[in-house]
Amino acid sequence: MPMDFLGRIENQTFPLTVTDPVDIQNAAVLVAAGLVEANLPTESDGPELSGVVVRITPMGRAALKRMHDKPS
Repeated sequence: MPMDFLGRIENQTFPLTVTDPVDIQNAAVLVAAGLVEANLPTESDGPELSGVVVRITPMGRAALKRMHDKPS
């Protein structure tokens, strides 16, 4: 899930290279939602290419805060 991916990359060093096709798809969803900035391959680029998550946006950081603040 994209929000799980966002949580996984929260404390990573950016720019972050992603190579797994599922992670690239999750990053694309997060880009569309405005939660990360990334340079991602398109479908026409082929499945073997990697993407780069440049940063988590302030909106993405706010979403992570809400996730952490949510009672379990």
